[in-house]
Amino acid sequence: MLRVTVELWPNGEEQGKSRIATASIGRVRDGSFADYMVRLEEAPLGPVGDAALVLSYPRWGASVWDLVGRCIAAALNGGREELPRRPTLPQVPIHTVGGSPGYVRLHEIPEPARSFFERRLASAGRPLIADDPDPAGCAWAHDWTDFLEGLR
Repeated sequence: MLRVTVELWPNGEEQGKSRIATASIGRVRDGSFADYMVRLEEAPLGPVGDAALVLSYPRWGASVWDLVGRCIAAALNGGREELPRRPTLPQVPIHTVGGSPGYVRLHEIPEPARSFFERRLASAGRPLIADDPDPAGCAWAHDWTDFLEGLR
């Protein structure tokens, strides 16, 4: 089995590193043209998509990085060995009530951005929007834009 680990090293320092993702790649059929199964996980979300297969891979034909790249692509793209369309930043509506500053509704933020943003909000002040269907499920729009810019 191959295990590819992605770690975050704050400021390039190993001290304080944290594992943020792993890819587990196992050979399920041996031979010159082997089959591999891959599973991706990302903290804090857990599994990313379903397990995927890379079939009839020529084991001795390329670098191990070619296999890793194809396995990751297959896991991200429904089993196809090609990358999905390049992602864009989530488009989240900014809401206002009366003359109040703008706010976002957390449930309108798609994953994985929502989970990461909510973790960053742990020590931030948050609005309580009485006119919103989920008054406590909101965040200030400036906190959202700061998050997208890497400032939060």
